[in-house]
Amino acid sequence: MLNQVIIVGRLVKDPEIRIINNEKKVSHITLAVNRNYKNTETGKYDADFIYCTLWDKVAEATANHCRKGSIIGVKGRIVTKSIDMENKKKITYPDVYAERITFISNMKEQNET
Repeated sequence: MLNQVIIVGRLVKDPEIRIINNEKKVSHITLAVNRNYKNTETGKYDADFIYCTLWDKVAEATANHCRKGSIIGVKGRIVTKSIDMENKKKITYPDVYAERITFISNMKEQNET
């Protein structure tokens, strides 16, 4: 069996790094990925928003080199997470644990020039 995903999309906000357990760096990003067909009602392309978790050096490099709007490629694996809500309802969602990031279009450099 294989659990591997490759996604290319735009960052919806600037990446931020947090330090957990006084040692591990983590960053949670969301990628906007356009669908390859138009919505029949609006005539526009819809987008899916994919939640990704980046660790240590991958998180640091992404935070240093990317900003909102940057196009990046993420290679990783899908992890299913769940949250217990106040009304005792459980929400389950997919999260992509990034193993590798490819910088395709860097908004940070474009904004500085």
